[in-house]
Formats: sequence, C-alpha cells, structure tokens
Amino acid sequence: VQPGQRIAADGSITAGTSSVDESLITGETAPRAVRLGDPVYAGTLNLAGALTVKATALSGESLVDEVQRLLDKATEARSRRVKLADRAARLYAPVVHLTALLAAIGWLVAGAGIHQAVLVATAVLIITCPCALALAIPAVQVAAAGALFRRGIFLNAGDALERLAEVDTIVFDKTGTLTTAEPHVVNAGAIPPEVLRTAARLALASRHPLARALAMDAHGEAPLADAREEAGRGIVATIDGMEARLGSAAFCDVPARTNADMDNEAASHLWFRHGDTVATFAIAQTLKADAEAVIAALKSRGFDCRILSGDRDAAVAPVAATLGIPYVAGMKPADKIAALQVLAAAGHRVAMIGDGLNDAPALAEAHVSLSPISALDITQAQADAVFLGERLGPVVEAFDIGRRARRLMNQNLGFSVVYNFAAVPLAIFGIVTPLIAALAMSGSSIAVTLNALRARPRLPVAKRDDGVASTLVREASAP
Repeated sequence: VQPGQRIAADGSITAGTSSVDESLITGETAPRAVRLGDPVYAGTLNLAGALTVKATALSGESLVDEVQRLLDKATEARSRRVKLADRAARLYAPVVHLTALLAAIGWLVAGAGIHQAVLVATAVLIITCPCALALAIPAVQVAAAGALFRRGIFLNAGDALERLAEVDTIVFDKTGTLTTAEPHVVNAGAIPPEVLRTAARLALASRHPLARALAMDAHGEAPLADAREEAGRGIVATIDGMEARLGSAAFCDVPARTNADMDNEAASHLWFRHGDTVATFAIAQTLKADAEAVIAALKSRGFDCRILSGDRDAAVAPVAATLGIPYVAGMKPADKIAALQVLAAAGHRVAMIGDGLNDAPALAEAHVSLSPISALDITQAQADAVFLGERLGPVVEAFDIGRRARRLMNQNLGFSVVYNFAAVPLAIFGIVTPLIAALAMSGSSIAVTLNALRARPRLPVAKRDDGVASTLVREASAP
C-alpha cells in the first residue's frame, strides 16, 4: 500500500511504518502511527510510508461489515413502527359505512320511507367524508416540509416531522458535525505572515492531511520547485540558499522539550525551520461558526445536548468544554448504539446528528436523525433529514418547525374529531340535508388546510432572536 492509497482490507502490517487517517471509519481526526504487527482497516488512508499488509478478515468479518450489520439491525427495528394516521385510516372507512347503514336501518325501523332513509344515509356518508381527517396530517407535512426546504433541510422520511417533535435529547458527533470538516491552522494569527507563506508553499509538496491543511494558507502561491518529501518525516527544500524543513519535531531539529509540551494538546502539530527561524503550526478542526449559538438555543428550548465521538479524548474535551455539554470519546459504532439504547431505555427520545461512516448505525438507531450534506452517502441515506451549508443553524429550525408541525397536527386531528362528533348526530337525526352536509364537509377540509399553512414560520429566519439563522434563506416566508 503506497502513500496516498487507501487500504483495501482489514489486516495487519507485515512490513513498513507509516501513519493512517482513520477519520472516515472511526471519527479519529489525528493520524495513527502504525508499525509492524499493528492492525489496519479497510477504507483508511495510508499517509506516509509504504506498507505491506496481510489481510486477516474474511469477507463479512471486516469493520465495515460490522458497521453494515449494525446498520441493518437498527433499520429493521425502525421499520416496525406504525404511524398513527395509518392506523386511523384503516378503521375510518368501515366505521363510516357501518354508521350510514345503521342510520338508514334505524329510519326504516322508525317507519320512514326508503327515500328518507337513503337521504339520511347519504348525508351521513357525505358529512363524515374523511377529507378533513385525511388532510389533517398530510397538509401540515407538506407545509412544514416546504418551510424546511426553504431553509436547506430535506426530509428523507415521511414521519420525520412527528419524531422531530418528540425529541428531548440531542446527541452530536464531533468531527465534521460540530467542527469543520477540514482542519485549519488555528494559530495562524500568531505566525509571522512571511513564515506562514513559506511553510505553506513547502506543504504544497505533500499529501499528508496536516500538510494539506497548512497548504490552504499558500493563497495561490506556487509550490517550491525543489521540494521533496521524506516519507514519514517531512518536507525539505532550499530557500535563499538555506535549507527549509517542515514536518515532525525531530525532522526539524526542534528541542525535545518543545515537542513534549505539545503532547497533551488537542491540536496536531507541524514544525518548521528555516535557518534560525522556527515555528510551530497547531492544526485542528475548529468549531463551526454558529456551534455555540446553536447549542445555547437548543438548551434554551429544553433539550439535553451531549457528544458521542469516535475521536480521542484530548480532541473532544475542549469542544465539549467550550459548548458546555457532556461527552464520551473514543466510541466505536457499537458503543454509540449501546449509548442510544441506554438513553431510550431511560425514557428519552433521542436525536442523533452525525456525518461519518461510524455514525450511520447510530443514525438508524436513533428516534430521529439528521446529517449534514457533507456526510458520506451511506450516512445521508440513514438520516431522516439532511441539511445544507456549513452551519448548524438549520438544526434548530428543524426542531422548531417539527414542534410547530406536531402542534398543528394535533389541532387538526382534534378539530376533525370534534367536527365528526358534532356533525354525525345532526346527519343521523335528519337535521342536515346532503347539500348542507357537502358544504360542511368542504368547510372542514378548508379549515384544516388553512390551519396547516401556519406550519410556515411567520418571521424571516434572519430575525430570530436566538442568534441562530440559516445561511441559505433569509427572506420572509410567504404570507
């Protein structure tokens, strides 16, 4: 397996040393150093040296296969849920026809003619036409889905709105969800601009993820012509007659104490030396711009927020501390599912928000799930909703609109039930004619439809008072 290639099968290293990027598989952001005998997984990226890998997992026994089994199990459990509206629809038609038949029989028994009995039965059938009940939920779903669409949120499941409204606990993955998908130089402001530019030009010669993060600060500069990479160590070139190095502390001849001081920090580091000029670049995924505002907004709405991450503790702890929420680090896919099951057993309705392969089973297991558009395809497929953009603001909008939609669904269902309880006796006793019944039925359908339109927020997204807004749509919704 050459540097820059992905490992094709789970196995163990029989020759070579390198570092591997496992972020897509486990959520761990820092490259893992590997050497003889260490295990590696299919789908991970070899970063530095050439490796010889012996495949040790048969087909069906790899880490990816384990993720798929967890995913299938969680999806099967979710498919057993039956919607309330579906149950009601199965009972409605036979009950209505039986009621009309009994009304006709009752009038015939009372001595009325067939004509009067048929008119009464017809009025019963018309006035109890299931239009209002049938529209009660779908009309709200359409209006709410349109409101979500305008805010860059796309629903994958028809009942996602109802489940969004039932949530009391929200679990976030860290990498790519609360943080940016790509790492950045977090201390760029403390580095002299000329030093940063020179180091970034050196970094252009490498495919290592830390070097690629630094290379973004080259801002269009050309790579250094004679730059060469020494596998597993760093990059070297000659600048103004002096050797310049970028890479590990040892490669750049940085004192050991400086290296030791960095060990416990959450960020990964690259070192740079050019003559007497020495610089250290701290590279990490940064919190999304609105992450703090989003968590604060969700807390203010009564949600219990927490982090379940596959990343190491040192990387997750500062993020959790900044956001003020509890966390668990170093979790495998099965661990996340187990944690969600514990929360569900305690009576919580849990929403999961994640983007990695290791999040897909947890997304399927959760009561409802959301995923950013930057997530892997398999992860997006398991999410109940996908949101666009680099911000988390749409998450707050999703839960707000979900709660509003549930409230309107309950109102429409309640109105439909009250309408039928009030109208059916009038039809049975012959007080209303078929024409009046038709008008009443149409009026009830119009009423629930107009009420459903209230699912669209009345205020533009940018005027929300909690500081959270979608970056995609800032205009007021239609009246």
